[in-house]
Amino acid sequence: TGKALVYGIYFDTDSATVKPESADALKAISDLLGAHPELNLYVVGHTDDTGEGDYNLSLSSRRASSVVDVLKADHEVEAERIKPAGVGPYAPVAGNESDDGRRLNRRVELVRRL
Repeated sequence: TGKALVYGIYFDTDSATVKPESADALKAISDLLGAHPELNLYVVGHTDDTGEGDYNLSLSSRRASSVVDVLKADHEVEAERIKPAGVGPYAPVAGNESDDGRRLNRRVELVRRL
């Protein structure tokens, strides 16, 4: 479908710093890019719908940028192959009425780009 949902990239609440527990997911992204040198991606950050929409949009953008920064610094992914973007709460995959739904909405997506 041109995108993959990635769970396993972790941040503290209200933080854009990638937590060390994210190492396996980040390595999997790096391995994917290494196996497919023709692949270029948007790294898209998503949040749940708690809090203000504009703030969540900013937070998701900062988180996406942090993921890209870690991939470049720790996994030597070329900057031109990965671009960050944030969409905040505006593209949910589940309802925000429950903890489970909010958890599913807090994610990173990899979107193929030309």
